[in-house]
Amino acid sequence: MPSSVTAVSPAASPEALAHFQSSLRFETDCWDVHDAMTSGKADFVLLDVRNPTLYAQSHVPGAVNLPQGKIVATKIAEYPEDTTFVVYCAGTHCNGAQKSAIRLAALGRPVKLMVGGLLGWIDEGFTVDTGAAQPVAEPAMALG
Repeated sequence: MPSSVTAVSPAASPEALAHFQSSLRFETDCWDVHDAMTSGKADFVLLDVRNPTLYAQSHVPGAVNLPQGKIVATKIAEYPEDTTFVVYCAGTHCNGAQKSAIRLAALGRPVKLMVGGLLGWIDEGFTVDTGAAQPVAEPAMALG
């Protein structure tokens, strides 16, 4: 009797290569985010999409708090159109990061998901910050 792993044949190597290369266009991991942020080479905005209370308890250093339900054009208008956003929530048990990625993509913004979220960050042994977020400013409306 075949095992569950071998019940379906693995994809051919070229197909597997294309799949896994493609996945890196949509996801990054905690290690790569940490490396970019600590080396000063971060070319993205890291968004913690959890609620402000959870953000204040613990968040990735340098992350901006913008809850998933608040991701709208006016909240991200201060960032240039080509800004890449990396989103995370609590961990793999939370789909807030995926919902946030959908919102950002629908707004035409480049976005990646940080796999593992805050729990993945902590599991890697990286430090966290505490404290309330500064509110994301909405751009001033032109008076006419």
